[in-house]
Amino acid sequence: MDKLRALTVYRRVIELGSFKAAADDLNLSKAAISKNIYELEDYLQSPLINRTTRKLHVTEQGRSYYQQICHVLDSLAQADLSVLEASDSLRGSLKISVPMSLGLLDINPLVCDFMKQHPDLAIELVMNDHYIDLMEQGVDIAIRGGAALADSSFRSRKLTDLKRVLCASPDYLEKSPPLVTPEDLSRHHCLVYSLSSSSRRWSFKKQQERLDIELPAGRYVVNNSLALVQTAKLGHGIALLPEYFVKQALAQGELQQVLSDWQAEEHSLYIIYPYHKEQSQKIRAFIDFIVQHFTRT
Repeated sequence: MDKLRALTVYRRVIELGSFKAAADDLNLSKAAISKNIYELEDYLQSPLINRTTRKLHVTEQGRSYYQQICHVLDSLAQADLSVLEASDSLRGSLKISVPMSLGLLDINPLVCDFMKQHPDLAIELVMNDHYIDLMEQGVDIAIRGGAALADSSFRSRKLTDLKRVLCASPDYLEKSPPLVTPEDLSRHHCLVYSLSSSSRRWSFKKQQERLDIELPAGRYVVNNSLALVQTAKLGHGIALLPEYFVKQALAQGELQQVLSDWQAEEHSLYIIYPYHKEQSQKIRAFIDFIVQHFTRT
């Protein structure tokens, strides 16, 4: 039995939840995956996975074993990195996950600049507004909006606060009822970003007063912020958007901010990475590069 291969196979089976998914991920046959698991269980004289036709059930010993071998495999990977990255030139690859809109507007140009500085480094940029499982997808670094992390498997650094503003086109506002307080939103077409943790509830505060507004059923729901900006500019309703995305449209008069004396609930932008990769030279270099950009802006 190739012990290191068997441990790697076992880890991916547990993380991906099936022999087939692990086979695809490791570029092995399903038979090879099964063989490695059987040999590992035979060596340990203990069942690690109970198999049924529909699902895998990890035994109590199997779960404990998985947690321990993750530390071992991660330590070995880090030892490899300490040698591979010993030179000043960054090599290898990075897989980076970013939200679609932010990626197109800001992060992709930064990635291109970073690649110019490090021509021996290959980068796979995954743009997706949905949250993905970083471990399962093999992502090294993610940039995400939201709250601070609770999962101890990851580390995070705050990049910036994301102030959000209510805005609409002048044409829409001219034809619509007046907006004096957040409660007046019930009489308006509210454009909804579907992937928000509170897509149908907008929260505002003014000094000590706080209001949570339940939005009426709207005509437009979308899972991308740039599409939301376009729809608001075309006069279809009111949108709650990061100021970063609408700064130019506000300056040019294509959109107008409304209820400016009420502050929408702020979000923050974080860069996230697995804790066991925090000593990787290429990951540290990219994080420092991104942090420096947001410090300047």
